[in-house]
Amino acid sequence: MFDMGFLELMLIGIVGLLVLGPERLPTAARTVGLWVGKIKRTVSGMQREINAQLEAEDLRQKLNEQQRKLDAGLHKVRDGVERHGDKPPAQAGAEQPRSHTTSATSQPADDAQATPRPTTTSRETPEDPAASSAKDSNTP
Repeated sequence: MFDMGFLELMLIGIVGLLVLGPERLPTAARTVGLWVGKIKRTVSGMQREINAQLEAEDLRQKLNEQQRKLDAGLHKVRDGVERHGDKPPAQAGAEQPRSHTTSATSQPADDAQATPRPTTTSRETPEDPAASSAKDSNTP
């Protein structure tokens, strides 16, 4: 804190001894030490608070910047959707070419509808293999 060397401290000690005397010098030194400690703690606490406020402000600025970027991206996407929605259906269909995969995926569904499925009645329901073997063994 203060740039004081050994000679300066010794000079202060000698002056304090002459002014205060040998009886009061130890209590005065103790009191000065306590005050210096309190001042150091107070200054340290203030520095921590200032640093915390600066970090919080920095984080707020970064957050606001990210929010502006997200808002700009949202507006861009929203404008694109609105422009796409404002076009007549003929233009919208012309801009999106149909791919061959959509016809291939719809073909199995058409085949499934065209192919008749065998219907089963309650008599034709498959039975448990163990039950069918028991019926066979009971048959003469």
